[in-house]
Amino acid sequence: MKVFSHIENWQKIRKTLNGSLGFVPTMGALHDGHLSLALRSRSENDRTIFSIFVNPTQFDNPQDLQNYPQSLEQDLSKLKSAGVDFVLTPHFNDLYADNYQFQVQERQLSQLLCGAHRPGHFSGVLTVVLKLLNIAQAHKAYFGEKDYQQYLLISQMVRAFFLPTEIVPCSIVRDTDGLALSSRNLRLSPSERAMAPKLFETIQSAASAEDAKKKLEGLGFKVDYIEDLFHRRFAAASLGQTRLIDNVPL
Repeated sequence: MKVFSHIENWQKIRKTLNGSLGFVPTMGALHDGHLSLALRSRSENDRTIFSIFVNPTQFDNPQDLQNYPQSLEQDLSKLKSAGVDFVLTPHFNDLYADNYQFQVQERQLSQLLCGAHRPGHFSGVLTVVLKLLNIAQAHKAYFGEKDYQQYLLISQMVRAFFLPTEIVPCSIVRDTDGLALSSRNLRLSPSERAMAPKLFETIQSAASAEDAKKKLEGLGFKVDYIEDLFHRRFAAASLGQTRLIDNVPL
């Protein structure tokens, strides 16, 4: 496995590669959900590249950025064991040489759900993903459906800008108790972790979004939203300082 901290070094190698390339962009703190994306990419491509970059432009809360878990050495070890071929770990000043002067903005879907509660979040996401897709030059890129709104926006952006990379959605990976795997789960206290699976259980079983919201608030969750859109039920709710998101098909 080769690791590239400098974008230009990867770009030189990319020009020499033949065959198909799969890409998985991440913010690190990797878990089995990320590794399932590696497995999917490896099954469909000749080579796979991951990126690890904690993107500051998508954080609306500076404290959330400061507290985001980072474990680069462990992440690289996991990716090597998973058979990943390349890892890109770019520096902020290289990825944002323009100092975020140029931004991607979407004016409809990005204003709903998480976008309504996290101003500027999806502009940061779409901008960094556009950069990374252009850098990776992959045939396919893999995104987990836990962040379903993000997946929809990225797939629409790729079509809008005629990018050649196919965006592939991958099913949510859950722990044995139903909690969707997420890097943020590391920030839950033991009692919060014990309560967290109630988010999935409730949005799956409740008769309506309003019923789900009432039940979760009664359990001690601080609910940002529970909404039924696109034949799915979307949820965002916090336990303590940790914000959890999930969704289920209706």
